[in-house]
Amino acid sequence: MDINKLFRDVGKIKVLEGIIKREIEKLGRTLYIMEFCGGHTHVIMRYGIDELLSDYVKFVHGPGCPVCVLPMSRVDLAIELAKQKDLILCTYGDVMRVPGSNKESLLVLKAEGYNIKMLYSCLDAIKIAERNPDKQVVFFAIGFETTTPQTALLILQANEKGAKNLSVVSNHVITPAAIQHILNAPEMREIGKVKIDAFIGPGHVSTIIGTKPYEYFAEEFLKPVVISGFEPLDIMQSVFMIVKQIVEKRAEVEIQYSRFVSKEGNLKAQLLVSKVFELRKEFEWRGLGVVPYSSLKIRKEYSDFDAEKRFPINLPKSREHPACICAKVIRGVALPTDCKLFGRICNPLNPIGSCMVSSEGTCAAYYNYKVMEKV
Repeated sequence: MDINKLFRDVGKIKVLEGIIKREIEKLGRTLYIMEFCGGHTHVIMRYGIDELLSDYVKFVHGPGCPVCVLPMSRVDLAIELAKQKDLILCTYGDVMRVPGSNKESLLVLKAEGYNIKMLYSCLDAIKIAERNPDKQVVFFAIGFETTTPQTALLILQANEKGAKNLSVVSNHVITPAAIQHILNAPEMREIGKVKIDAFIGPGHVSTIIGTKPYEYFAEEFLKPVVISGFEPLDIMQSVFMIVKQIVEKRAEVEIQYSRFVSKEGNLKAQLLVSKVFELRKEFEWRGLGVVPYSSLKIRKEYSDFDAEKRFPINLPKSREHPACICAKVIRGVALPTDCKLFGRICNPLNPIGSCMVSSEGTCAAYYNYKVMEKV
């Protein structure tokens, strides 16, 4: 399969550009489309889709990824756990680079000799626990709905194998709750603050949850949602589908990423998650604040594997860097280039905020693909 011919064909992209232009001219105004997923942001920036459509469409960059929205308080928790005696902290790579309140990161602690492991698969935490029976092993779990089933499987396997020295910190968050929070935010109600006509829905998340959770936004807020893939033609076709809805005065949930996404989603994965996790009443997101019913906690049936109960740690109030505007970038009210730190003090080698750390962060996308705007 030749990806360049299927999904990156310049001729097909130009054809779609012409169709989008003609349809938007019928409206007589610019459209504002939020792409929630950082993977989409990077495609839009990397292939210059924002520049190609700049006369007709403005992209409003959303939360990005789980690392971007991880609040400072949870980063501080991970750092404090890593300092505990006879404890091995395991997590994914990007989490290790996010600075905490004291400018420390898990990567810095690892360099200082603390026992911190970067995992590609959370199931490797069981092997680490089995090899180190005299130590506590904590998996610091993070992710949208895409990675939650793997963490659920980890807990089930740990329970089956009797891995009593393994526990999990759940930072799994829920995409639809964040979208609703954004639509209800004061910035949305104040003229001129944030304009969002429609959403490009997250593709990978939707392979798990399907499209039903987005129907409320289309019906209640009259915002079209199109679930998109991650190639240039995917994005262009998704924009066209959004424009067509708006021209026809429709607000529906549609699937562009039909090669992977269905309306029902992955039912087996959903059942796995519901067996191990339940909703928290509230959870803090970086940039969005406290969002009700937007995160998952471990059910009491598996509380023996809940690290937050096994290690009750009280921390002082977290502190953000005073000049970092990640919170505004995540809400879509500012661009990375509005930040005084961007490209100067803050860069991928010395990230100040999570949006520069994450491989799907908006600041990282601007740094990598908006070269002239670095300084």
